[in-house]
Amino acid sequence: MIQKNPKNIFFEGPIPAQKIADDLQKHASKTDIGAHSIFLGQVRADQFEDGEVEAIEYTCYQDMALEKMHEIREAVFAKYDLTCMHVHHSLGKVPVGAICLFVFVSSKHRQAAITACSELVELIKKELPIWGKEILNNQTSAWKKNN
Repeated sequence: MIQKNPKNIFFEGPIPAQKIADDLQKHASKTDIGAHSIFLGQVRADQFEDGEVEAIEYTCYQDMALEKMHEIREAVFAKYDLTCMHVHHSLGKVPVGAICLFVFVSSKHRQAAITACSELVELIKKELPIWGKEILNNQTSAWKKNN
């Protein structure tokens, strides 16, 4: 089933720290939540023979990625007793040290939140049609390979 308007998860450039703080703060009044689990993906300065990563440029098939994210979201909600889920991913150029992926899940109990968050990150990395091109400090680039 294709959702007409899947929730947009994308930010152009790095995910702002204020966005992360705001999403967390919005949950302070929700008294049925007992646990949050958060994953923050950060661009790291990997070393290669011919240079060091200074940024990653993310691209995707946005409509396809949003539809797939909706499917993943529904599957994870069905599997775990979650009260809330937020996913945000960067597009465009993100420098070393900046946040490129923010995953935040809430539940009544910590184990559901922790397990769901971990599984959600793995599904995003494996199934979403998002690609990263590593920009090296010698002005060359190479498509990132996820391990």
